[in-house]
Amino acid sequence: MSQPNPHSSPPAQVPDDSGAAVDERTARKVAEEARETEWRLPSFGKQLFLGDFRLDLVHPHPRPDEEARRKGEAFLARLREFCATRIDPAVIERQARIPDEVVKGLRELGALGMKIPERYGGLGLSQLYYGRALMVVGSVSPALGALLSAHQSIGVPQPVKVFGTQEQKDRWLPRCARQVTAFLLTEPDVGSDPARLRSTAVPDGDHYVLNGVKLWTTNGVVADLVVVMARVPKGEGRRGGISAFVVDMASEGVTVENRNAFMGLRGIENGVTRFHDVRVPKENLIAAEGAGLRVALTTLNTGRLSLPAICAASAKWATKIAREWSAERVQWGRPVGEHQAVAKKIAFIAATSYALEAMLDLSGQLADDERNDIRIEAALAKLWSSEMACRVADELVQVRGGRGYETAESLAARGERGVPAEQILRDLRINRIFEGSSEIMHLLIAREAVDAHLSVAGDIIDPEATPRDKARAAARAGGFYARWLPTLVTGPGQRPGSFTEFGPLAGHLRYVERASRKLARSTFYAAGRWQGGLEYRQGFLGRMVDIGAELYAMSAVCVRAHADSRDDGREPLAGGNATPPGTSALRLADAFCRQARVRVEELFDALWRNTDAADTRLAKHVLAGEFAWLEEGVLDPSIPGPWISAAEPGPSTGDDVHRTIG
Repeated sequence: MSQPNPHSSPPAQVPDDSGAAVDERTARKVAEEARETEWRLPSFGKQLFLGDFRLDLVHPHPRPDEEARRKGEAFLARLREFCATRIDPAVIERQARIPDEVVKGLRELGALGMKIPERYGGLGLSQLYYGRALMVVGSVSPALGALLSAHQSIGVPQPVKVFGTQEQKDRWLPRCARQVTAFLLTEPDVGSDPARLRSTAVPDGDHYVLNGVKLWTTNGVVADLVVVMARVPKGEGRRGGISAFVVDMASEGVTVENRNAFMGLRGIENGVTRFHDVRVPKENLIAAEGAGLRVALTTLNTGRLSLPAICAASAKWATKIAREWSAERVQWGRPVGEHQAVAKKIAFIAATSYALEAMLDLSGQLADDERNDIRIEAALAKLWSSEMACRVADELVQVRGGRGYETAESLAARGERGVPAEQILRDLRINRIFEGSSEIMHLLIAREAVDAHLSVAGDIIDPEATPRDKARAAARAGGFYARWLPTLVTGPGQRPGSFTEFGPLAGHLRYVERASRKLARSTFYAAGRWQGGLEYRQGFLGRMVDIGAELYAMSAVCVRAHADSRDDGREPLAGGNATPPGTSALRLADAFCRQARVRVEELFDALWRNTDAADTRLAKHVLAGEFAWLEEGVLDPSIPGPWISAAEPGPSTGDDVHRTIG
C-alpha cells in the first residue's frame, strides 16, 4: 500500500542519493513509482478483488497452438530422458554441488535457452512448456530448478528481451543461451526496501564505475553475466536513480567472496559478490537511468511463475509417495491410508497437487496469450503455491512418520528405499522467501487489489493533497461508488441455473462468484473504516489476499477439470504422454473446492475476529525488552564459547558465562 497515513509523524530521516537513509514515506514513494500504474489489458485477478467474476477471461481453458505444443513436447521428451539417466540427485544433495557434467549436458540440450527466441540460439519455448520443463527438472532436484529459473526467469535473458535494444539483444541473448546468468538486487542491509540501495554506478566518460556488495546472488558464484541494480547519482541533467546494468563477471574488480550454505537447495550456487571500481560500458544500461525497479518488477510479472512450477512438481511427487506408502504400510490390520486421520492428509495432498498444476498451467497460458495483464495472477500463483506446497511436504513427512524425518541416505544405508521426504520439506521452505517473501507478496497484491479505490479516492486520505484535490477526489469517489456498490448486491452466484455446463462443479463456481462480491464489500468497508490506516492493517490485507488466492485456485481447478474431463478427441492438458483423466478430474476438483471453501470461510471470519491489535501491542513490549526474563535459562548457540575437546574435557573456567541468556 503506498498512500501515506494522514496521522503519521513527520519524516525522521532525510534521504540522499546514496540511499543510506530514507524515511518510510520516501521508501513507499520509490516503490510506487516503479509500479506499472496502467491496466491496458483485462485482468481476471483484478476483477476478482472488485467483485466482478470474469470467468470468460479464463474459460474455455486456453491451450497452446500446435507449433508450441509440438516443440514443447519434443523438448520435454529429451529432457526427461536426460534427467532420468544422467542426473543422480543424491550426489547433488551429498556434495552440495551440481556436477559440471550435468550443467554441460543441460547446456547441450538447450535448457539454458528455453525462453530465448530461436533467432538468438534458444529454443523459443512458451511459458507453459517452460513451466513444465521446470517441473521435470525440479522433480529430480529443486536446486537444478533454481539454477535454471534464476537464469531465465529473472536473470539477464528476460529483462533484455523485454527492455533491451536490438543491439543489446543481438549481443547478449546468444550468450545467454549458452551461459549461466543471475540477478543481483539484494544487499547485506537491503532486502525488500530498495529505496535504501547502496550500490552505486557513477558515470565516467563512456562508462559507469560500479561499486557495491550484493548478497544471496543465486547463480552468482558460477554466472558469466549478471543484471546488477545500482544507484546512479543525479546531476548534470541526469535523472539518476536505481538503474539496471548487464555486467560481465569476468570484468576487473568483480569478486565472489563467499558461497552461502542453506538448510535446503544444497546444490544452489548462491553467494556474496563485491564490485570494486568495475567499469561498465554505458551501452550495458538496460532501459534508462532510474528505470531499474520498473525493469525488475516487470520481469517478475512472469518470472514469478517459475517457483509455482517447482512447487507443483514437488506436490505431484508427494502424491505418488503418499499413495504408495499409505497403501503398503499396514497398521492395526489395514493400510494406514484407510484410517481417516491419514486419509484426510492423502486427500489434501492429492487435491492440492491438482490445484497447483492447474494454477501453474492457467497462469502460464494466460502469459503466452498476451491478452491479459497477469501481474496479480502471477503474484497469487507464487504466494499460494509456495505456502501450499510447504503444507503438502509437511503432511508427507507426517504420513511417513519416522521414515519421513529420516534422510534418504540413512534409509538407503540400512536397506530401505531412499525417499527424500525431509529434503523436499527443506528445499521447498525457501519458496516462501524467494522472489518476494509471503509477507511482501501480501502487501504487493493488496496494493494492486485496492488500486481502483486509491485511483478515485487517494487524495482524500493524502495529507499533502490540497483542499481542491480532496474535493475533486470526493466527487470522483462518489460517482465511482454509486455505480460500483450496486453491482455487489446480487449476481449469477445466487442463481441455481448458472454455470451448469460445469456439471458437479457449478456450485463451486457460484460460490466463487458470491465470495468475490463479499470480498469486495469487505474491502470497501475496511477502506471506509480505516482509510489511510488500512495500509498498516497487514493482518486484514493478508487475509484479503489469501481469500483471493483461494478463489483464483478454485477457478483454475474448475476450468482445468472441465477441460480435462471432455472427451472431444483433443489431447488432455496434462501433457502428451498422460492418461486422459476423464471424470476423475471432476472428483479431484470437487474435493479441492470443498477443502478450499472451508479455508475461505475461516479467512472471512478472521477478517473481523482476530487478535491482530493485541498481538501488535504485545510485540512492542517484547521489542522493548519487557519480557527478556522469558529468555533466561538457556544458552545461545549463535554466541561462540570456549572450545573444549570432547576427548579431553576440562573443568569449567567460567568463561562460557557470556553464552548464557539473561
